[in-house]
Amino acid sequence: MPSNDVRILAQAAVPTVAVGAVAAVVSGVVAGGKGAIGAAVGTVIVIAFMGLGLYVLQRTAKSLPQLFQAMGLMLYAAQILLLFIFMAVFKNTTLFNPRAFAITLVAATVAWIAAQARAHMKAKILYVEPDSASTTSSKGDKPENSRHSS
Repeated sequence: MPSNDVRILAQAAVPTVAVGAVAAVVSGVVAGGKGAIGAAVGTVIVIAFMGLGLYVLQRTAKSLPQLFQAMGLMLYAAQILLLFIFMAVFKNTTLFNPRAFAITLVAATVAWIAAQARAHMKAKILYVEPDSASTTSSKGDKPENSRHSS
């Protein structure tokens, strides 16, 4: 992963982990150990889904830049749908507190999206690749077989 991608990933993951930690503490106080486990599982799922989504989106941007915007919209819709599916599947679980899980899932998702949007706005990403600009300008500056008609 290029350094910009890693920086954006870190700037999105760190606030999400912080929200998950706060949610785990609050859930642990309110719902006991199962609440803390539910919050931790919710945080891990959000970081895994959103991190994988960011990776796929960055790969798409490099290989198929014309599909970047459509892929981004489709990816976020798929991620939100998968998170709702996870909430539905674990609605009646006894492994952890489902309410703490669901609330943390939503809070961590909002934190990730907000942090990722902020990271993209603050990133200084070049719109043009410097290598491709220098090679095309040096080739196109002076035509070799130019004839002047008088």
